[in-house]
Amino acid sequence: MHTTVPTSLRPHRPRRLRSSPAMRRLVAETRLHPADLVLPVFVREGIHEPSPITSMPGVMQHTLDSVRAVAVEAAAAGLGGIMLFGVPAERDPLGSAAVDPNGILNRALRAVAAEVSGDLVVQSDLCLDEFTSHGHCGVLDEVGRVDNDATLQHYARMAVAQAEAGAELLGLSGMMDGQVAVVREALDEAGFVDAAILAYAAKYASAFYGPFREAVDSQLQGDRRSYQQDPANRREGLREAYLDLDEGADIVMVKPAMSYLDVLSDVARVSTVPVWAYQVSGEAAMIEAAAANGWIDREAAIRESLLSISRAGADTILSYFALEVAGWRR
Repeated sequence: MHTTVPTSLRPHRPRRLRSSPAMRRLVAETRLHPADLVLPVFVREGIHEPSPITSMPGVMQHTLDSVRAVAVEAAAAGLGGIMLFGVPAERDPLGSAAVDPNGILNRALRAVAAEVSGDLVVQSDLCLDEFTSHGHCGVLDEVGRVDNDATLQHYARMAVAQAEAGAELLGLSGMMDGQVAVVREALDEAGFVDAAILAYAAKYASAFYGPFREAVDSQLQGDRRSYQQDPANRREGLREAYLDLDEGADIVMVKPAMSYLDVLSDVARVSTVPVWAYQVSGEAAMIEAAAANGWIDREAAIRESLLSISRAGADTILSYFALEVAGWRR
């Protein structure tokens, strides 16, 4: 026989705080705010109008003119920043266009900084993979391996070129050992003591980067497992973060985000600087594909995915949905 439990014996009713949209909004532990979002943007040399990226619905390769317009829109929406990636027309084994003041990324940085500096943090991707003819994040030695220390010298020159072009925050994404220390020294010696460093501290060799390869027209053959982290390893992510903190990183990042929430939580628990996460191309593409097939509610899935990243400890999130989400009121 069913017996009702006396009210006095069941005083805990968590459902009281879920009783209405207004109540749930009032007691929410995690919130999405435009200032906590950064928009990644691709700028391609040699095109005359924005070009759609087929594997990333709604995302474009931009011209210098259209990237200015996007930056202005992002600033008006209250986003925290814009991260620029350059796609050059020509590549070589050393990624020479990365240090050329007239290279596409540095030209884009100058254009965007002229439009929004002071209203939006102008950020640059500091890595060679978009610029090398072999598609790796560094220069290669005589047997075809990425030469860590030789690559660092290229990163130092890239950092100064990007800071001169107007980058306020440099995103070191190459996963070379010692990159933060070398770049910090180069920036300081060149007088850019206020240029900040975002260290991609825990960056994993992930299958979820696939659409990004199309976005930057990657020339990569093979993989990057000799320098990006093994997805099997959790403690290693924390070790990498500690090293970057010791070298002077102003911000540390975990990438990808959704498949590495455990690592993100680990880093957030110990970091003395802001912790960011990158909702990468494959994560966004999966949401778009499932929504296009009617399998999930697109807006709800985007919101939930970003909340999960924030809840795990990210202070700021790089997301291709950033500009759209900034327009949502709840």
